[in-house]
Amino acid sequence: MPLQTADAPLSPLVERYLEHVRVEKRLAQRTVELYALDLQKLADFASQAGVELPQVQNTHIRRWVAQMHSAGRSGRGIALILSGWRGFYTWLGRELLVTSNPVQDVRAPKAPKPLPKALSVDDSVQLADFHSETNDPWLEARDAAMVELLYGSGLRVGELTGLDVVASTAARGWIDLQAAEAHVLGKGSKRRTVPVGSKALEALQRWLTQREQAGHGAQAALFTGRHGTRLTAQSIWQRLKRRSLQAGLATPVHPHMLRHSFASHLLQSSSDLRAVQELLGHANITTTQVYTRLDFQHLARAYDAAHPRARMTGSSKK
Repeated sequence: MPLQTADAPLSPLVERYLEHVRVEKRLAQRTVELYALDLQKLADFASQAGVELPQVQNTHIRRWVAQMHSAGRSGRGIALILSGWRGFYTWLGRELLVTSNPVQDVRAPKAPKPLPKALSVDDSVQLADFHSETNDPWLEARDAAMVELLYGSGLRVGELTGLDVVASTAARGWIDLQAAEAHVLGKGSKRRTVPVGSKALEALQRWLTQREQAGHGAQAALFTGRHGTRLTAQSIWQRLKRRSLQAGLATPVHPHMLRHSFASHLLQSSSDLRAVQELLGHANITTTQVYTRLDFQHLARAYDAAHPRARMTGSSKK
């Protein structure tokens, strides 16, 4: 008889299957216990629908997936449950107890993609304007120039590390100070040109002076380490994290966060999604559209903070 409650014993079919995975597949005891929980859930659904386990159809499975999703179960959690159910019905098929697997073409709902983390405009400016009196002038000039390019031009960290001082056939990217442009090699080996703002140009001039004084003038790489070698992405992550904490930001900053901030703040000001797509080097505009969600969050926060009808006052709450 199908299960009626979560406390009822497992059905004989489920018990036989669990014995199969325990003995023949030699699964760990904890894994078998998790299978038992998932299959008990399946039996509960089947009991509520008034069907035996071998009579479960594809439409039942899809309905139960929708119910679990509506109840708040994550897409990953549902995928794990479906995997257990799918294995059970595969075994039933081998035992000639079902003619088809009702779970075979059912997939869990996709988990919503998390929004990229972006700094507020104030935090971005605070980081860009930060100047450390304790840092070595060489390090200070280099790190400041990196921040200005990451936030001011929306570069990926790999694009930043690939920049050379001058253009050449071997260069992955380079800076043209006179034209105020950065030429970079992005994903898919696609080249694009992005503008370099006045603040970034000033920071780059200061860094190039320090770079020359350090004896790195003959090196091709724009951003170098102490020994004149090209700076790595890992080094830039570490320097940016350190600088953001020195600047008093509550959250350690990584390079891609500045790229997200660049896109979000540009979209807030211009609302030109196509232009942001071009500047970021996205092949598909749907990739860029995530920043419209960030922009809406910004507007929603402003509404909540400023509009008199956004929230109930304490006296009006029941």
